[in-house]
Amino acid sequence: MKKLLLPLLISTTPIIVQAQSATLTFATYNVSMEAENYYPRGTKGLSEQILVKELSTGSNQQIKNIAKIIKTVRPDVILLNEFDYVKDPNSGVGAFIRNYLQNDSDGVKGIDYPYYYYSTVNTGQPSPFDLDRNGKAEQYGADAWGFGNYPGQYGMVLLSRFPIDTANVRTFQHFKWKDMPGALKTTNADGTDWYSPEAWALFPLSSKSHWDVPVQVNGKTIHFLASHPTPPSFDGPEDRNGKRNHDEIRFWKDYISDGAYIYDDKGKKGGLAADAAFVILGDQNASPDEGNAIGEGIRSLLSHSKINNEMPPASSGGAQHSSSNAFAKNHTAFWRMRADYVLPSRKGFKVVNSGVFWPAKGEPMAELVEKRESSSDHRLVWVKVELD
Repeated sequence: MKKLLLPLLISTTPIIVQAQSATLTFATYNVSMEAENYYPRGTKGLSEQILVKELSTGSNQQIKNIAKIIKTVRPDVILLNEFDYVKDPNSGVGAFIRNYLQNDSDGVKGIDYPYYYYSTVNTGQPSPFDLDRNGKAEQYGADAWGFGNYPGQYGMVLLSRFPIDTANVRTFQHFKWKDMPGALKTTNADGTDWYSPEAWALFPLSSKSHWDVPVQVNGKTIHFLASHPTPPSFDGPEDRNGKRNHDEIRFWKDYISDGAYIYDDKGKKGGLAADAAFVILGDQNASPDEGNAIGEGIRSLLSHSKINNEMPPASSGGAQHSSSNAFAKNHTAFWRMRADYVLPSRKGFKVVNSGVFWPAKGEPMAELVEKRESSSDHRLVWVKVELD
């Protein structure tokens, strides 16, 4: 599978972007912009072309609402999860920026992202194996290398106001799960292996991909570590998705620690440099307090000595949505859990504010998150930092 490292801006003259101040906002947002968001789930023949069509019009109300949320928060760098992979940027991410983000609308000023990164993902990539062990090797769905009904479903895009160092992007789409020391191998009740030896030998750790995308801000490099681990659900007592979710999250903990065993898709070995500034972004599908994930995965990441988790993003809308739940103010999804994270490193930043875009009923723009069809079943999560 050819990996795309795209030129992110075509120009005849160099463009240097400087932050207006040393304060920056980083965000993550699961936007649910995949084909089954626009057609009934299970509809045959869906592909990324459904999203292409919706992006081309500039008139899809759900996408307009998503864009309004982004334009209101105005992040300098944002990861979009569940944005279908579209090979041609002009009809994919470029169309989203051009037709939905750049224009002033509904009293909100447009925002431009002249730099972006996206690439292929494992979701919907067909495997020849019966991975869910239902007696049929169906290639797609639960038999794909990452759950998906077509290649690129539930993909990712990183948007940035600042230049991306494309030559030094690292991707880990093809890192094998078996090569993680102490991987949580899936077994049957009798202790035998769930996956065949042939499948396990080829099985990628990442259900979508893991990316290390370096961005240049005021002469400094910030590494944006982007991922979207599989939900720890839709399986059985073997907990194959729960174990994968745990190890996908653990990957970042190892990557920012030593990571000597890690190799990227170009064969380069090792983790992140010890003195690097970084931000971990994405829908991790796990909470330290709730849900059915193997909690040690996310808890060990949040408690890592290099990560600043001292100001967990919160909202009035989340607190109102589950008023009897002590954790509700930090929820990032309509289905009542903290699932989405923006985790800056202690090195390089001072965290000054954070939040979840979830207005309570009666507050301005609450209609943008009133129901899933209004925007997404997730909320935009942001953290504001000052650069050291």
